[in-house]
Amino acid sequence: MSRRLVNLTLDTLEDLPRPCRACVYWELDPVSAERACASGDPALEKEAWVSQTLLEWGSCGKLAYVDGMPAGFVMFAPPAYVPRSMAFPTSPVSADAALLMTAHVVPAFAGGGLGRMLVQGVARDLTKRGVKAIEAFGDAKFGEAGEGEEGCVAPVDFFLSVGFKTVRPHPRYPRLRLELRTALSWKSDVEYALEKLLGSMSPDALLRPVRPATATSSTPS
Repeated sequence: MSRRLVNLTLDTLEDLPRPCRACVYWELDPVSAERACASGDPALEKEAWVSQTLLEWGSCGKLAYVDGMPAGFVMFAPPAYVPRSMAFPTSPVSADAALLMTAHVVPAFAGGGLGRMLVQGVARDLTKRGVKAIEAFGDAKFGEAGEGEEGCVAPVDFFLSVGFKTVRPHPRYPRLRLELRTALSWKSDVEYALEKLLGSMSPDALLRPVRPATATSSTPS
Protein backbone atom coordinates (compact mmCIF):
# COMPACT_ATOMS: atom_id res chain seq x y z
CA MET A 1 0.00 0.00 0.00
CA SER A 2 1.54 3.32 -1.10
CA ARG A 3 0.73 6.61 0.63
CA ARG A 4 1.71 10.08 -0.50
CA LEU A 5 1.01 13.65 0.50
CA VAL A 6 0.59 16.51 -1.99
CA ASN A 7 -0.20 20.21 -1.75
CA LEU A 8 -3.68 21.50 -2.43
CA THR A 9 -3.67 23.32 -5.80
CA LEU A 10 -6.35 24.31 -8.28
CA ASP A 11 -5.75 20.95 -9.98
CA THR A 12 -5.87 18.77 -6.84
CA LEU A 13 -8.87 20.75 -5.56
CA GLU A 14 -10.96 18.53 -7.81
CA ASP A 15 -9.98 15.51 -5.69
CA LEU A 16 -11.79 16.79 -2.59
CA PRO A 17 -14.95 14.87 -1.70
CA ARG A 18 -17.93 16.33 -3.58
CA PRO A 19 -19.61 18.01 -0.58
CA CYS A 20 -16.30 19.56 0.51
CA ARG A 21 -15.46 20.76 -2.99
CA ALA A 22 -18.47 23.09 -2.99
CA CYS A 23 -18.37 24.02 0.71
CA VAL A 24 -17.46 27.61 1.65
CA TYR A 25 -18.15 27.33 5.38
CA TRP A 26 -14.65 28.56 6.26
CA GLU A 27 -13.81 30.62 3.20
CA LEU A 28 -16.68 33.14 3.57
CA ASP A 29 -18.34 34.87 6.50
CA PRO A 30 -21.62 33.26 7.60
CA VAL A 31 -23.87 35.71 5.71
CA SER A 32 -21.88 35.53 2.47
CA ALA A 33 -21.64 31.73 2.70
CA GLU A 34 -25.40 31.42 3.08
CA ARG A 35 -25.94 33.75 0.15
CA ALA A 36 -23.47 31.84 -2.05
CA CYS A 37 -25.14 28.52 -1.25
CA ALA A 38 -28.63 29.91 -1.89
CA SER A 39 -28.13 31.80 -5.13
CA GLY A 40 -24.49 31.65 -6.20
CA ASP A 41 -21.87 29.09 -7.13
CA PRO A 42 -20.07 27.98 -3.94
CA ALA A 43 -17.65 25.75 -5.87
CA LEU A 44 -16.49 28.78 -7.84
CA GLU A 45 -16.19 30.82 -4.64
CA LYS A 46 -14.02 28.10 -3.09
CA GLU A 47 -11.80 27.97 -6.15
CA ALA A 48 -11.37 31.76 -6.03
CA TRP A 49 -10.42 31.57 -2.34
CA VAL A 50 -7.84 28.84 -2.92
CA SER A 51 -6.39 30.75 -5.88
CA GLN A 52 -6.05 34.00 -3.92
CA THR A 53 -4.58 32.30 -0.85
CA LEU A 54 -2.04 30.37 -2.91
CA LEU A 55 -1.01 33.57 -4.67
CA GLU A 56 -0.73 35.76 -1.58
CA TRP A 57 0.33 33.34 1.16
CA GLY A 58 1.24 29.98 -0.34
CA SER A 59 0.22 26.39 0.31
CA CYS A 60 -3.10 26.20 2.18
CA GLY A 61 -3.94 22.49 2.13
CA LYS A 62 -2.67 18.93 1.92
CA LEU A 63 -4.22 15.85 0.32
CA ALA A 64 -3.38 12.26 1.17
CA TYR A 65 -3.55 9.52 -1.47
CA VAL A 66 -3.54 5.78 -0.82
CA ASP A 67 -2.66 3.67 -3.85
CA GLY A 68 -3.52 6.67 -6.02
CA MET A 69 -6.96 7.19 -4.46
CA PRO A 70 -7.82 10.46 -2.62
CA ALA A 71 -8.08 9.40 1.03
CA GLY A 72 -8.15 12.58 3.10
CA PHE A 73 -7.31 16.24 3.26
CA VAL A 74 -6.70 19.23 5.55
CA MET A 75 -6.96 22.95 4.85
CA PHE A 76 -5.16 25.72 6.75
CA ALA A 77 -4.41 29.43 6.49
CA PRO A 78 -3.72 32.51 8.62
CA PRO A 79 -6.91 33.51 10.45
CA ALA A 80 -7.04 36.78 8.47
CA TYR A 81 -7.83 34.66 5.39
CA VAL A 82 -10.61 32.77 7.16
CA PRO A 83 -13.67 34.98 7.80
CA ARG A 84 -15.52 32.21 9.66
CA SER A 85 -12.78 32.12 12.31
CA MET A 86 -14.22 35.20 14.02
CA ALA A 87 -17.68 33.62 14.37
CA PHE A 88 -16.67 31.13 17.09
CA PRO A 89 -17.21 31.85 20.78
CA THR A 90 -13.58 30.92 21.50
CA SER A 91 -12.04 33.19 18.86
CA PRO A 92 -9.73 34.84 18.02
CA VAL A 93 -6.92 32.55 16.93
CA SER A 94 -3.56 33.50 18.45
CA ALA A 95 -1.45 35.93 16.43
CA ASP A 96 1.47 33.46 16.11
CA ALA A 97 -0.64 30.58 14.79
CA ALA A 98 -2.14 29.40 11.52
CA LEU A 99 -5.67 28.03 11.62
CA LEU A 100 -6.29 24.41 10.68
CA MET A 101 -9.73 24.96 9.20
CA THR A 102 -10.91 21.44 8.56
CA ALA A 103 -9.67 17.86 8.39
CA HIS A 104 -11.32 14.85 6.80
CA VAL A 105 -10.35 11.24 6.18
CA VAL A 106 -12.48 9.15 3.83
CA PRO A 107 -14.24 6.52 6.00
CA ALA A 108 -12.80 3.63 3.97
CA PHE A 109 -9.30 4.76 4.98
CA ALA A 110 -10.00 5.74 8.60
CA GLY A 111 -7.89 4.26 11.38
CA GLY A 112 -4.71 4.00 9.32
CA GLY A 113 -2.86 7.03 10.68
CA LEU A 114 -3.70 9.34 7.77
CA GLY A 115 -4.93 12.06 10.12
CA ARG A 116 -1.58 12.23 11.88
CA MET A 117 0.23 12.07 8.53
CA LEU A 118 -1.76 15.06 7.26
CA VAL A 119 -1.17 17.13 10.42
CA GLN A 120 2.55 16.36 10.37
CA GLY A 121 2.65 17.43 6.72
CA VAL A 122 1.10 20.75 7.71
CA ALA A 123 3.54 21.07 10.61
CA ARG A 124 6.57 20.55 8.36
CA ASP A 125 5.24 23.09 5.85
CA LEU A 126 4.49 25.77 8.44
CA THR A 127 7.73 25.23 10.37
CA LYS A 128 9.70 26.06 7.21
CA ARG A 129 7.63 29.23 6.86
CA GLY A 130 8.34 30.43 10.39
CA VAL A 131 4.91 29.78 11.90
CA LYS A 132 5.00 28.93 15.63
CA ALA A 133 1.82 26.89 16.08
CA ILE A 134 -1.38 25.50 14.59
CA GLU A 135 -4.72 26.24 16.21
CA ALA A 136 -8.14 24.77 15.46
CA PHE A 137 -11.75 24.95 16.59
CA GLY A 138 -13.07 21.52 17.46
CA ASP A 139 -16.61 20.26 17.78
CA ALA A 140 -17.11 18.64 21.21
CA LYS A 141 -20.53 17.28 20.20
CA PHE A 142 -19.64 16.03 16.74
CA GLY A 143 -22.07 13.34 15.62
CA GLU A 144 -24.52 13.75 18.49
CA ALA A 145 -28.17 13.62 17.47
CA GLY A 146 -30.05 16.91 17.55
CA GLU A 147 -26.93 19.06 17.79
CA GLY A 148 -27.09 20.41 14.24
CA GLU A 149 -23.40 19.76 13.81
CA GLU A 150 -21.39 21.37 11.04
CA GLY A 151 -19.42 18.64 9.32
CA CYS A 152 -16.78 21.22 8.42
CA VAL A 153 -15.73 21.48 12.08
CA ALA A 154 -13.66 18.42 12.94
CA PRO A 155 -14.32 16.58 16.22
CA VAL A 156 -12.32 17.57 19.28
CA ASP A 157 -11.22 13.96 19.77
CA PHE A 158 -9.42 14.01 16.42
CA PHE A 159 -7.32 17.03 17.38
CA LEU A 160 -6.51 15.61 20.82
CA SER A 161 -5.44 12.32 19.23
CA VAL A 162 -2.82 14.05 17.03
CA GLY A 163 -1.25 16.16 19.78
CA PHE A 164 -3.38 19.30 20.13
CA LYS A 165 -4.14 20.70 23.59
CA THR A 166 -7.14 22.79 24.62
CA VAL A 167 -6.23 26.45 25.18
CA ARG A 168 -9.73 27.87 25.53
CA PRO A 169 -12.44 25.49 26.73
CA HIS A 170 -16.05 25.65 25.56
CA PRO A 171 -18.90 23.11 25.86
CA ARG A 172 -19.26 22.95 22.05
CA TYR A 173 -16.39 24.69 20.24
CA PRO A 174 -13.14 24.72 22.25
CA ARG A 175 -10.04 26.19 20.66
CA LEU A 176 -7.04 23.85 20.54
CA ARG A 177 -3.35 24.41 19.84
CA LEU A 178 -0.38 22.39 18.63
CA GLU A 179 3.09 23.84 19.19
CA LEU A 180 5.10 23.10 16.04
CA ARG A 181 8.32 22.46 17.91
CA THR A 182 6.65 19.39 19.44
CA ALA A 183 4.57 18.38 16.41
CA LEU A 184 7.26 16.66 14.37
CA SER A 185 8.58 13.24 15.20
CA TRP A 186 12.32 12.67 15.64
CA LYS A 187 12.46 11.10 12.19
CA SER A 188 10.73 14.09 10.61
CA ASP A 189 13.06 16.51 12.36
CA VAL A 190 16.10 14.62 11.06
CA GLU A 191 14.69 14.55 7.52
CA TYR A 192 14.01 18.30 7.64
CA ALA A 193 17.51 19.05 8.97
CA LEU A 194 19.07 16.87 6.26
CA GLU A 195 16.98 18.61 3.60
CA LYS A 196 18.19 22.02 4.84
CA LEU A 197 21.79 20.83 4.94
CA LEU A 198 21.72 19.41 1.42
CA GLY A 199 19.90 22.48 0.14
CA SER A 200 22.64 24.75 1.50
CA MET A 201 25.47 22.83 -0.19
CA SER A 202 26.68 23.61 -3.68
CA PRO A 203 26.50 20.92 -6.40
CA ASP A 204 30.32 20.76 -6.42
CA ALA A 205 30.33 20.02 -2.70
CA LEU A 206 27.77 17.27 -3.11
CA LEU A 207 29.83 15.60 -5.86
CA ARG A 208 33.22 15.99 -4.16
CA PRO A 209 34.55 12.63 -2.90
CA VAL A 210 34.89 12.26 0.83
CA ARG A 211 38.53 11.94 1.91
CA PRO A 212 39.04 9.18 4.47
CA ALA A 213 40.21 10.36 7.86
CA THR A 214 43.93 9.99 8.56
CA ALA A 215 44.78 7.93 11.59
CA THR A 216 46.80 9.80 14.19
CA SER A 217 48.68 8.42 17.13
CA SER A 218 48.59 9.90 20.55
CA THR A 219 50.52 9.23 23.71
CA PRO A 220 48.97 9.27 27.11
CA SER A 221 49.84 12.23 29.25
